[in-house]
Amino acid sequence: MDFSPSPTAARLAGELNDFMASHVRPAEPIYGEQLEAAPGTHPPVMEELKAEARTRKLWNLFLPHETEWTDGLSNSDYAPLAEIMGTSGIASEALNCAAPDTGNMEILTMFGTDEQKERWLHPLLEGEIRSCFAMTEPAVASSDATNIACRIERDGDDYVINGRKWWISGAADPRCEVAILMGKTDPEAPRHLQQSMILVPMDAPGLTNVRNLPVFGYTDHEGHCELLFEDVRVPATNILGDEGGGFAIAQARLGPGRIHHCMRIIGAAERALELMCRRVTERVAFGKPLAQQGVIQEWIAESRIEIEQVRLLCLKAAWLMDTVGNKGAMTEIAAIKVAGPTMALKVIDRAIQAHGGAGVSEDFPLASMYAHIRTLRLADGPDEVHKRTVARRELGRY
Repeated sequence: MDFSPSPTAARLAGELNDFMASHVRPAEPIYGEQLEAAPGTHPPVMEELKAEARTRKLWNLFLPHETEWTDGLSNSDYAPLAEIMGTSGIASEALNCAAPDTGNMEILTMFGTDEQKERWLHPLLEGEIRSCFAMTEPAVASSDATNIACRIERDGDDYVINGRKWWISGAADPRCEVAILMGKTDPEAPRHLQQSMILVPMDAPGLTNVRNLPVFGYTDHEGHCELLFEDVRVPATNILGDEGGGFAIAQARLGPGRIHHCMRIIGAAERALELMCRRVTERVAFGKPLAQQGVIQEWIAESRIEIEQVRLLCLKAAWLMDTVGNKGAMTEIAAIKVAGPTMALKVIDRAIQAHGGAGVSEDFPLASMYAHIRTLRLADGPDEVHKRTVARRELGRY
């Protein structure tokens, strides 16, 4: 492995750091103020950031396929860029690199028909609309994707969808125009061939947004929603890929999505460590700055060590995805999906402690960071499922 960034990645990292310092960080309080003043709306400052990002050609960097904005970055090239984005909660959307759109754009690129790409992919690539990914269900253990009960039944030239989904991120955003839904088309088929994916317009008759689910008391304006599908009818041409290919498409989507989360998590941990170091150098307790207290120095040292360890594992997983493919990197992707959130939560928790009461307030981003990153021990598969993958591969040697 060569840890030096490619010339392209180094150039983009420099440009991205400049964009973050000159535009994104100053826009964070403005974004918050605009959202507070008009809840449920899209803060105008985001469109200003998106326009600037496009001007700088910092757009759709996540996509490994060639586009008019990029020649397609490798996972190893994208890792340090995603980390930089992860230092701010608004950066990924500003660069059109926000989940769940990223994964949806990838599978539309790989599996979409020309008609589907024209209708949905192109507006997503342009940042004109948003999307969501409807897979998880409240009535089944969705850690096993073959449990999915939502039905997709053929009726002439249409498919009819019935079922309930929840924790569907982005579904409350008024700009969210399409869901990629996973459901069962043939319950009698072999276990991994029962599922299909289909494109469902969010304004389809019979689709009800039941509620926006709070996360540890935080209500995301883009939403983590419960959706009800009652006899929702869409054209048969909306099927994504082949009927029965939903499970395979899900695996193609979730591998990159999982490592993208972990790349951004490293950036979030770096932001938390920065906040902690600034806080402890400014505060005095028992006659000396907190930074001179041994326990604080231990927190800082442990945080730096843990961040570096996870960064190395993330880079290895990205390198393997580039060299042997997502399937060959399965163990490392599973490992980083466990290690990333676990590490970040430790670092953020220490930063909260160093801030005292301010750490759990809204005056600093730490409480919100902790709440949202804690969900990543469940999103895209709980820790226990990924540990099972690692353990099975390890036991397979014997």
